[in-house]
Amino acid sequence: MSTGLIALLDDVVSIAKVAAASLDDVAGQAAKAGAKSAGVVIDDTAVTPRYVVGFAAAREIPIVYKIAVGSLRNKVLVLLPVALLLSKFAPWVITPLLMLGGFYLCYEGAEKVLEVFLPHHAHKHEAKVGLVEPEGQALEDKKVASAIRTDFILSAEIMAIALSEVADSPLLTQAIVLAIVGIGITLAVYGVVAIIVKADDMGVALAATQWEGPLGGAVRALGRGLVVAMPGFLKLLAAVGTAAMVWVGGGIVIHGLAEFGADGVEHALHDFAVLVAHAVRALEGFIEWLVFATGAGVFGLVVGLLLIPVVGRVVAPTWSALSALLPAGGKGAQGVDHGD
Repeated sequence: MSTGLIALLDDVVSIAKVAAASLDDVAGQAAKAGAKSAGVVIDDTAVTPRYVVGFAAAREIPIVYKIAVGSLRNKVLVLLPVALLLSKFAPWVITPLLMLGGFYLCYEGAEKVLEVFLPHHAHKHEAKVGLVEPEGQALEDKKVASAIRTDFILSAEIMAIALSEVADSPLLTQAIVLAIVGIGITLAVYGVVAIIVKADDMGVALAATQWEGPLGGAVRALGRGLVVAMPGFLKLLAAVGTAAMVWVGGGIVIHGLAEFGADGVEHALHDFAVLVAHAVRALEGFIEWLVFATGAGVFGLVVGLLLIPVVGRVVAPTWSALSALLPAGGKGAQGVDHGD
């Protein structure tokens, strides 16, 4: 009996070793997939704070919380199972869907650029698509919904990148890695966003400290510096978020075109980026990335600007006509919600 017990314990130990190795493998793949998604994560972090600008301080964290919950729902309840199903049964659908998301990001980013440089034309476009600016709670709900829609596109890109890293793994491993990446990135992104949007309140608290001595003076100076700097920093971050939209959107569209055989833009950008990086030499890898990203952003901006009249003259009227057929007129009376 003792021999049988020892054999059983040996089997248990072997199973435990295999399980530990599997967990290490999953952790490694999740870390690698998360690192590959870093560019999109930065974009997500830059885009989100602009959705809380203009609200009372007491509403900032609740708004970030709502967006974070929506982001988790996007990744875990929608994108994770859809990604696994599409990867298993219809992998050819993934690229077209990502391209649709890329077009949406290009349009959103171009709309923001148009609003800054040609506000009159931006207002005319909003009137054409029937966009009505709400107030109070309705404005908060609209901002949160817009942020969650944009997050959905960025999350889809993150999950697609993560899935590509574990495409040859068993289905269970794919699911676990996608869940780890989705939850981990969401907590990281919205934790940073919460710190950013509350930095000015932290500055006020630090500036009001009654500590004595040089340390107290330094803390109060730091607090005053945060209060003065944060409005400008949030504006800069909003600009970075807009640039990130056209960069990521343009990159998705360029890569999607290459997947369908139209790889001229991707090859031209890559060759130009390599040429510039080789000429500069210093920080060659970073320069190559920067040039390619800038080219993708310019391409995305052009695509977005071309989409603005299409949305105004085709998509919005078509959507309004279809909405009018729904009970109680659907959303026809409110127009198409194109984000903020």
